[in-house]
Amino acid sequence: MAHTQTPTADVATDIDDVARLVTPEGERISDPDLDRWVEDADTSLLQSLYRDMVLVRRVDTEGVALQRQGQLGLWAPCQGQEAAQVGTARAFRSDDFVFPSYREIGVNFVRGAKPADFVLAWRGEEHSTYNPYDINTATPQIIIGAQALHAVGYAMGIQRDGTDQVAAAYFGDGASSQGDVNEAMVFASSFRSPVVFVCTNNQWAISEPVTVQAKFPIAGRAPGFGIPSMRVDGNDALACLAAMRWALDNARRGNGPAFIEAVTYRMGPHTTSDDPTRYRDKDEVERWRRRDPIARIEALLRAEGAFDEGFQSDVAAAADALGAGVRAAALEATSRAPIGVFDHVYAEPHSGLEEQRGWFGAYLEGFSTEEVAR
Repeated sequence: MAHTQTPTADVATDIDDVARLVTPEGERISDPDLDRWVEDADTSLLQSLYRDMVLVRRVDTEGVALQRQGQLGLWAPCQGQEAAQVGTARAFRSDDFVFPSYREIGVNFVRGAKPADFVLAWRGEEHSTYNPYDINTATPQIIIGAQALHAVGYAMGIQRDGTDQVAAAYFGDGASSQGDVNEAMVFASSFRSPVVFVCTNNQWAISEPVTVQAKFPIAGRAPGFGIPSMRVDGNDALACLAAMRWALDNARRGNGPAFIEAVTYRMGPHTTSDDPTRYRDKDEVERWRRRDPIARIEALLRAEGAFDEGFQSDVAAAADALGAGVRAAALEATSRAPIGVFDHVYAEPHSGLEEQRGWFGAYLEGFSTEEVAR
């Protein structure tokens, strides 16, 4: 296919050599490889993509605010990456199994995560996130790239079960340099496992630019493993939906893995402990702001006469309700006593654990009651 990658003179930062269906200005265009995968792309579908992205951004905005207010220990923003997350996730069947990193707020939202699921993990609360089998999505992975191996292992299990489910792993451009990701691709290719690799190339691995990870488009690596790939505009939700439908179809038909590089941009910091102004150029950020994924679909909907006040107010109300739910989940959370970290570690009492509990208890007694409660 035209967008399958063979490295040429293109550099990793090139954003013109990508598959897209909606331009940054909101113009619907044709792509010979993607068109057939979104023949159902009517006004209703476009509006739903827009709605999901707006709601995801609201979750992200609340998460950042809650962290700044001391309610969360950390937050990993996804602003700017909503199209790559929502677009691809909308292509899954409910019984597919997804392995996200810590930034896939949009993927988890589409899969069915509830307000508390977004914030309690970042508070360090007990049972702080969803049951993976409720939404067929693994808990967010912090270890960079490890989820790629988990996804391939799950996919190999699917083969043994004889079903047509597909597994998928999401990771960033920085993770593409990890051994785990490359080893996962070797196994996936060798065993023709039904798995999709989604590399969200947001241009920065904390403070390291993508050019440190790759001199050529990252999607160009996959064919070297025998895996077909596509490099898609990660700020185009419709193109991301089409690309994932292609990849999932490839896997379901027994053709093995596929690889998607979604070229996008992390508008905010790596996490709330990061200061991107120390390493990013202000003009670069502004260039990408003009490619905003939500504004792009809004422009398309307005051009089609499908963005009236009623639709806009309905989406805003839904975002307000979700934001309020996320905030309430954080503010109303009841933290267990610090000593509770030793509960339920083993099924039976353990003398070593009791000794450690005693040490920690003595340590806690050195603080005031108020400090221990916090």
